[in-house]
Amino acid sequence: MRTLFQSRNLLIVSFLVVVQGAAGYYLNARKEYVPTPAPLSTLPAVLGDWTLFKEWQIEPEVQAVLKADDTLSRYYNRAGSVQQAGLFIAFFRSQRAGVAPHSPKNCLPGNGWVAERSTIVPVDVPGRATPVEANSYVVQRGDNKSIVMYWYQSHGRTVADEYRAKFFVMADAIRHNRTDTALVRITVPVVNNEVAQAEEMARDFVRKAHGAITAVLPQ
Repeated sequence: MRTLFQSRNLLIVSFLVVVQGAAGYYLNARKEYVPTPAPLSTLPAVLGDWTLFKEWQIEPEVQAVLKADDTLSRYYNRAGSVQQAGLFIAFFRSQRAGVAPHSPKNCLPGNGWVAERSTIVPVDVPGRATPVEANSYVVQRGDNKSIVMYWYQSHGRTVADEYRAKFFVMADAIRHNRTDTALVRITVPVVNNEVAQAEEMARDFVRKAHGAITAVLPQ
């Protein structure tokens, strides 16, 4: 017998399928607005007291699966600390052809990471009226443990829940004739099993980086 949680998810998925079908029928006759933002590589190398120390390109085979229009992969160091923060952004100009962000909750297990704990956390950010809503995972692979925070961002709006993110994509398609979005992911290694310290480092990086990330994404 299905649990209440499973039944709820089934109803949500069914609703989204119906709405997506109706939206698709309505939008086929309209030419979509597709933004052309500045490259993600223009994101500043210094974000508060975090400084870029490593950047690399996505491998062609990974990009072939990801199908993002622009990506950014960097590591930042925090001044006066040995702690590092990994930043990954994948931007999609349009999702009408079925191209969409891959959820880290599915990708991480495929890379051997096991989730020990997951929750949705609000992160207060300077200059923003509402907190950034982010998924927060404690993941482990062998002896390595990390904090992973991620969210979906469109036009300054941040959403953690995948179902809500899909709903907003359809709503934006109907109201604004656009489906662009970005996946933003922050990864902070856990040092000496200090999970709480790594979580606070991840929150600090979100606070320092969010404004700059928003500035390079379409509004």
